[in-house]
Amino acid sequence: GVHRTTRRTGLYSVQSRPKNASGKPPHHCCNSRDSLDELFMDEYWTEVENITLSGEGKGDAEPQDVVQLKLPDEGEQEKAWLTEAGLAPLFDESASDPEDMMGLLFTLTRTQAAAVEKRFETIRKRSKQHHIPDVRDIFKLPGTLESKVSLPHVLLTRTNLGNGAGPSEQSVSEPETDINLELSFSDQALSYKEDSKTSSEALTDTDDTLPNFKLSRDKTGLTKMGDLSPQDMKKVHRLVLIEMTALFDTAGIDLKAHKAVKLKVKESGLFGVPLATLLEQDQRRQPGTKVPIILQRLIFHIEEEGLDTEWLLRIPGSATRVKAVHVELEGKFYEGLFSWESLKQHDAASLLKLFIRELPHPLLTVEYLIAFMAVLKLPTKTQQLQALNLVVLLLPESSRDVLKALMEFLQRVIDHKEQNKMTLNNVAVVMAPNIFMFKGFRNKISMQQELSMATETANIVRLLIRYQNLLWTIPKFIMNQVRKQNTENQKKISKERAMRKLLKKIAYDREKPEKQKKPPSEADSSSQGFIRVQAPQFSKVSMAVQLTEELQAFDVLSHFLSQKSSVSVKREDLCLYEIGGNIKERCLDEDTYMKDLLELNPSAKWVIKWVIQRWDTHTLPAMS
Repeated sequence: GVHRTTRRTGLYSVQSRPKNASGKPPHHCCNSRDSLDELFMDEYWTEVENITLSGEGKGDAEPQDVVQLKLPDEGEQEKAWLTEAGLAPLFDESASDPEDMMGLLFTLTRTQAAAVEKRFETIRKRSKQHHIPDVRDIFKLPGTLESKVSLPHVLLTRTNLGNGAGPSEQSVSEPETDINLELSFSDQALSYKEDSKTSSEALTDTDDTLPNFKLSRDKTGLTKMGDLSPQDMKKVHRLVLIEMTALFDTAGIDLKAHKAVKLKVKESGLFGVPLATLLEQDQRRQPGTKVPIILQRLIFHIEEEGLDTEWLLRIPGSATRVKAVHVELEGKFYEGLFSWESLKQHDAASLLKLFIRELPHPLLTVEYLIAFMAVLKLPTKTQQLQALNLVVLLLPESSRDVLKALMEFLQRVIDHKEQNKMTLNNVAVVMAPNIFMFKGFRNKISMQQELSMATETANIVRLLIRYQNLLWTIPKFIMNQVRKQNTENQKKISKERAMRKLLKKIAYDREKPEKQKKPPSEADSSSQGFIRVQAPQFSKVSMAVQLTEELQAFDVLSHFLSQKSSVSVKREDLCLYEIGGNIKERCLDEDTYMKDLLELNPSAKWVIKWVIQRWDTHTLPAMS
């Protein structure tokens, strides 16, 4: 790459891209095809320069606010954390749902409980109010520090809802390539730390190659984002926040989350509009839209032109043309008057990157940006990946869906690397500044910070692309905690509350009692060797399916379709749901073994429903 000097211009102003710190020319050999050497990082600075030269932010019709990064005051940080974790009643008696909170506290593991206690104690010490109770009273456990945080952990493993062994029976030193989703990540990290004290193995892992991680098989089925009801997702969010914090705590990393400061933002349009606003206007045109239609259309256009184009995403489009197309899209896109045939592929790729950069709130959010950056501080590749999994799960739904759509697209670009020369590393370094260097951010950091961030952000983008199938999965131990919490809450729920919750239930479940008691004929159907499956959307009252050791959700759907020849629906548009018992509802992974799941949730009902695919570039809505 040729170094050019740039003047500080626009919002993305920065001095010329840094020279090799040692003064040596960038080396062009690379022993490990996996590592991000200086040659790759040179492409990063080229991309930064292209962004700068595009002159964004100059001459905007209306000057816009840029994101402010603000750290909450002392004590407020912990209160905000406890509130987000659903534990506000610990310090605020007026906060709602103390029963929910007790159900949550009851399910915590040892390390999770310690994370809660640490934040709570900070507030208590800083508070002059004497009525804030001791944490021992909250966990209702007598005695020493050890006993007060370990009892919930004992309860969790004693009534283990999964079919995986508890910590005592399971070897913690699993091969680095096997990701264990059965045990709390922070508990695994703590065991690793304790083992490392006695072994000579170094904690740091400087090797920058990416192992082939695989998920340990779970017969009760993997749970992906989007498979659960909003009520259970709320529980997932709280548990994941506590778990992520506990995992960082084991490595002594104290995360400080930035607060989002309210911005004055555009209320309509395509570029520079908040994701939520954009999705709202798109959902009026096409209900169920999860990814902004303009982004879908740009991706579709780039793919339609062919992914074999050399240096796709790396070569910028013409700045003048991109600016003109940007303006034209704003005026003509929704009317269906934009001429896609005339849009050049590199210009479309530049517009896609512009769309991401121009979001008024960064795609990875102000709140979790620090957590994303902190992932690489963890001592092992496994822990880094586990932490990244948790941070992705914490993102708001709109950010998570757009990030996933983007990662899937980037992977398809990489699949053509033999032709387009865009390897995982090439794509990661080109996309990192677009994802992390959001509007106004670069004015707030020093040159030194930017230098250190460059390789880190490129590495995080590599992990997001490479392990995307794993990162959007909800770990089994979190699912077990949700099930346990639901069971706890059901025990405590009063009849009046049960009635209120009942009203919210979906149509076919509305008349059934909260306890999910089955009619006599159905209650013992599984013991008689079959399950009853309903499909009310297809006016199928009930279908009996033979229950065998090998019966999977896939087989149930196939059986339904073979019986219902009048239904013109593809299997991939259907999902078998587990409803009730210790879960609100869950769309089952096709590889789920029904007998194993029945043991985990004996009072569940089984319902086949139509599902809206998250997004598909081949069924784009007509824009007129």
